[in-house]
Amino acid sequence: MAVAGSAIGLANIWRFPYLVGKNGGAAFILVYIFFLALIGFPVLVAEIAIGRKTLLNPSGALRKLGGPLWSSGGKLMILTGFLVSSFYSVVAGWILGYFIEALQGNVSNFTSTIEAQNTFLSLIASPYWGLCFHFLFLLFCAAVLYLGVREGIEKGTKIMMPILFVVLILLVIKGISLDNSSDAITFLLSPDWSVLTKGAILAALGQAFFTLSLGQGTMITYGSYLSKKESIIKTCIPVILMDLVVSLLAAVAVFTIAFSVGIQPDSGPGLIFHTLPWVFSQLSGGYLIAVAFFLLVLLAAMTSEISALEPLIAYLCDEKGFSRHKAVMWAATGAFITGIPSALSYGILKNWTIDSMPILDFMDYLCSSILIPIGGLLAVAFVGWRWKVSNAIQEIKVGSLESFEKHRWLTPYFKISFQFGAPIFIILILMNALGLFG
Repeated sequence: MAVAGSAIGLANIWRFPYLVGKNGGAAFILVYIFFLALIGFPVLVAEIAIGRKTLLNPSGALRKLGGPLWSSGGKLMILTGFLVSSFYSVVAGWILGYFIEALQGNVSNFTSTIEAQNTFLSLIASPYWGLCFHFLFLLFCAAVLYLGVREGIEKGTKIMMPILFVVLILLVIKGISLDNSSDAITFLLSPDWSVLTKGAILAALGQAFFTLSLGQGTMITYGSYLSKKESIIKTCIPVILMDLVVSLLAAVAVFTIAFSVGIQPDSGPGLIFHTLPWVFSQLSGGYLIAVAFFLLVLLAAMTSEISALEPLIAYLCDEKGFSRHKAVMWAATGAFITGIPSALSYGILKNWTIDSMPILDFMDYLCSSILIPIGGLLAVAFVGWRWKVSNAIQEIKVGSLESFEKHRWLTPYFKISFQFGAPIFIILILMNALGLFG
């Protein structure tokens, strides 16, 4: 549940629906599933295996198996997770703020998308609103982390994940009951390959990688908590399936709700804060739908934020001798301070840009498009060429021998994926992010 909670976040409930709407519906989904099997699953298994073999944080794990030079790669992953947590908590703070606004009935009474957009822009321009919810969101996440791995992360995700699924299913049921829901289902189930462009294929490739929280040291850290008795294969397959199911259910919920008022949810990042609040305002029971939706997104954001901070906490405990409580306080405080420029990037710092991007947008681009793919590439390159595939597969077989004996194709599948498939596709993601494909 903890690993699934890490994988299930804004990429599933926010990013996936608008990518589907923008890139051809069912055709995009099928390509996404193909890449999830081709790149997402093997990289997830690789990172979990590194962590369980060493029982250490990413820096210590790569140093133990590969030497001091590789330890720097582990530190880069930890830094990436920390930077992600700093700006992710800003956006998640907006969601927390909108959840409070929804409870007060302020997110289901808009007369136009322009009114919804102006409300959002006025809220994020307020330094007090942005900083306050940035702080409160991090405080809630730090409280879970402060309790420890078992009492905090495990128990927290065991509570939050079932609630997330229940709320999502209720939204799906409500969406299917609305007018024009059959049109939305048809769009999601009937592929039109003629609208699948090169850009859509690259977007599906990137989504398959980013949705699993890879390249940030998170899965290596969670793998270090996994018992040798547990099967890595049987641990990772449910994570992939839950991640996929949540993405598909979120698409069904968002599309059926949007189609009921005659719009298609392809409006990009403005979907949550511009388009859907207006949609909720047009629906019977819009108040309850708005509250449920923002609760759903908030829970997904919390589980992902917790996982992004955990590698740094593990590093401070393993390498610097910090107690867990001290490490949590340092990590959360650092994330809050580092995230302040992002929280103010649409207000008093709106004229401060980096490469023509607001600070928060630049942080998102830096991490999602550059650092995370580099971290994932380091992980599979380490497994495929430094630690060696044979040693990695030997570790994966511990607790999973029955799966390998039953499915003989697993060994060549992992060999090809670790050494060639995953590295090549991650390099394609990096090249696309750098604009080399136009």
